[in-house]
Amino acid sequence: MKNLNAIGLDSKKSALLAGQLNELLANYSIFYQNVRGYHWNIKGEKFFELHLKFEELYNDLLLKIDEVAERILTLGHSPNHKYSDYKKVSAIAESTQVSDGLKAVADILNSFKVIIGIQRNLLSLSAETNDEGTNALMSDYIRAQEKLVWMYSAFLKK
Repeated sequence: MKNLNAIGLDSKKSALLAGQLNELLANYSIFYQNVRGYHWNIKGEKFFELHLKFEELYNDLLLKIDEVAERILTLGHSPNHKYSDYKKVSAIAESTQVSDGLKAVADILNSFKVIIGIQRNLLSLSAETNDEGTNALMSDYIRAQEKLVWMYSAFLKK
């Protein structure tokens, strides 16, 4: 029983999960700030539609950031919180100022590709660890984000 954490999971596997969750947290945080920038800087004929959609998306990302950080804490570890650390590990790069709606949506789709990939890896590791909490969280995120990918792709007519 020494090798179990407070919620009964293997401590070493939980540490691996927490590390991958911190990677997800970094990517979500950069993604969030990028979407805020798209929201602030969008111009053009689809301004009203995209301005609202980007606000919906960054509000959702903010909730996920909090949930991921709390899951790391639940596993008995500390969530990273510095953007300097996020920039070092994030596969999603900071966006330059983007006012073109089509470019912003394309960037969002690329970010979802990264995020969903990380979450699928976490889903696999959480299944091996018997961590139903992380597993359920990742499964819920993936299902909702796959729908968003479809919708944003339809917007771009891809």
